[in-house]
Amino acid sequence: MSTPSDLPAGYHFRPEYELTPRQAHAGLAAGTLLLVDVRTQPEWDRARVDGSVHIPLDQLEKRWDEIEPTPGQQVAILCHHGVRSMKATLMLRQLGLADVKSVAGGIDHWSLTADPLVPRYTR
Repeated sequence: MSTPSDLPAGYHFRPEYELTPRQAHAGLAAGTLLLVDVRTQPEWDRARVDGSVHIPLDQLEKRWDEIEPTPGQQVAILCHHGVRSMKATLMLRQLGLADVKSVAGGIDHWSLTADPLVPRYTR
């Protein structure tokens, strides 16, 4: 499978577990996607996607029942580069939330390819 154009060349994209930033941005705009940000509070304070829900990864297992998609809405998980969001995606699937995917490349690639108004930062 080829790498989607909004991800770095050679990125190992897994469509069964991931959405591209552009796909997630379009779903959020259309109301068909609930975006959950699992970054830390300081990261959230630095940059965030309007309309996202903030539940830090270290609180996710206790607070996952706060994730309430409307019927037909997919859940997407966002972090800085995609590592924590994949961990959260796998955790949520194991807890029983079936229609959940990680945003590939995280908020960093979101800023580069989906919404340049979201500032980039380093941790």
